[in-house]
Amino acid sequence: MSTVDSDTVLADQRGPVLTLTLNRPQRKNAIDPPTWDALHEALRGAELDDAVRAVVLTGAGGDFCAGADLSADRGGHPLNRMHRINDVALTLHELSKPVIAKVRGVAVGAGWNLALGCDLVVSAPDARYSQIFAKRGLSLDFGGSWLLPRLVGLQQAKRLALLGEIIGAEEARELGLVTWVKDDDELDGFVDELADTLAGGPPVALSQSKAMLNAAGQQTFREALESEARAQSVNFATADAPAAFRAFVNKTEPEFTGEWLVD
Repeated sequence: MSTVDSDTVLADQRGPVLTLTLNRPQRKNAIDPPTWDALHEALRGAELDDAVRAVVLTGAGGDFCAGADLSADRGGHPLNRMHRINDVALTLHELSKPVIAKVRGVAVGAGWNLALGCDLVVSAPDARYSQIFAKRGLSLDFGGSWLLPRLVGLQQAKRLALLGEIIGAEEARELGLVTWVKDDDELDGFVDELADTLAGGPPVALSQSKAMLNAAGQQTFREALESEARAQSVNFATADAPAAFRAFVNKTEPEFTGEWLVD
């Protein structure tokens, strides 16, 4: 079971679903340096734990994350501090398991980009989003300069980055920055069901699809086709493709394990 030794990042595992909760509600879950380290440790632990098949990232106390805690004692050279934060963004981006952001309250600055770094975003209707960096005299970080134009196009990305305006959940959904908006009393149940569905999927195939989609912006069509061919060759060497075929023939639900069949 994945665990993390931190009071500010709580880990709760329900079967194959790991929920990581930012736990600094008194600061709207703004992340100080020890919390960045704890989150990094938790994400790396999830990557290495075969019992984890899906991850949910959320915040305590009714907020997702107010970004980096600029009031915290940060110490050291700013570039070194940013490298530590970048390590978290990269680990989240490259995590081989599907990750769901469950967002209530504020998701601003690096906190919003933390949600955008997840594979799917489920939002409460009253959640508020902002690339607030410009209003703090800062430029984009935690991957925002890479994520935003890929998700919304260059002009909308510039609008969000340069103005730093606050937008609501529905507008974020219309822009393609939120996957679903669910009423607050439905949000937890919906995310639980979604996480269970992902955790029950073929782990190797889902991991490869995620990686290929993440890499698509840097590949030619020919390179993407080659990646797909290699991925399918791997999938055919697991128990999951035959299990899916048998379930289709027998009109049952397949049980996916990702087990490797080749001696």
